[in-house]
Amino acid sequence: MQISVDRDRCEGHGLCAEQAPAIFDLDDDAELVHHFEGVEIPPEQLAAARTAVTSCPVAALRELR
Repeated sequence: MQISVDRDRCEGHGLCAEQAPAIFDLDDDAELVHHFEGVEIPPEQLAAARTAVTSCPVAALRELR
């Protein structure tokens, strides 16, 4: 599974980074850092990744299969 980020929608709330810190982070400018952009999420991180997607208040994250 991969996760796509709609950077135009992202408002930097950071809920995804709280739910999946190995996958997401916010930089010093509150811009989203996606550590697995364009690559498969490791199996051990899938549950956290799905929680992060559903926690985004502006629906900026989408699960790709």
